Amino acid sequence: MSLSQVAAAARRSAALPLTLAVCAVDVDGGGAVGVDDDVVLPVASASKLLLLAEVSRRLDDGELSPDRIVEILDEDRADGTGLLRRMSRDGWSVEDLAWLTASVSDNTATNALLRVVGRESTARLARRLGLDRLVLHDKVRDVRGPDVPPVFATGTARDLARLVTHAARGTMVSPAASLRLLGWMRANTDHGLVPALVDHAPYAPGFPQPLPGGLLVANKTGTDTGVRADAGLVVGARRLAYAVVAHWDTALGPGAERAAVHAVRDVGRTLAACAERPAP
Repeated sequence: MSLSQVAAAARRSAALPLTLAVCAVDVDGGGAVGVDDDVVLPVASASKLLLLAEVSRRLDDGELSPDRIVEILDEDRADGTGLLRRMSRDGWSVEDLAWLTASVSDNTATNALLRVVGRESTARLARRLGLDRLVLHDKVRDVRGPDVPPVFATGTARDLARLVTHAARGTMVSPAASLRLLGWMRANTDHGLVPALVDHAPYAPGFPQPLPGGLLVANKTGTDTGVRADAGLVVGARRLAYAVVAHWDTALGPGAERAAVHAVRDVGRTLAACAERPAP
């Protein structure tokens, strides 16, 4: 099965009341396909990969210590996904915060890390990696008023897939920084989008090495009003970096959300079928 089948799966959503942006990259073969992958859309928490990439870069360069304790401030606390808002401790290491951001998309941990590294540094890393349209506009907020950016982050499926491709190829600053980011992604507990219909081993050791006779997935999802996003790496006979972003008008009701989730999962099933077979 070729990557063109992934594009075909994305185009099946053309009649649905949504925009579905898809990019898939054969990490080792170099081929890539995209459907609306250069359209800038809200990408919700999938953009936290850029923050984690900057944290990994700083750990690699020695600018940050993994053991540095970061006090959680009131301004960091945010509802939604995560655990820290409900925990009794106020101080956590940088590495703790990274694991929480990656595994349960912890919004409070995200805000604390973003305060430590600054949005400007994530923008510099994005430019360095050629991800010009992947932007963190703000911290995570419970309420967005008229005086703050309307969304947490925007980007394209192409830039999200490129970031994962850099990590998979070891070119995200350095091999060590790349591998650290992949390890954090592997801890993600949300497999409800692209991996949902994929027969994969979520806890098998050895990632990112292939699993004989099976598939491995590492990913980061994003969920917001009218948005479902997923960026990650499927490892099988081939390694495929991907990003899928669904966006719809919430005025269309819950049917549009269901259509979006089904469309994302359909792309995931096709990605898995491609990853299971060597490149043609």
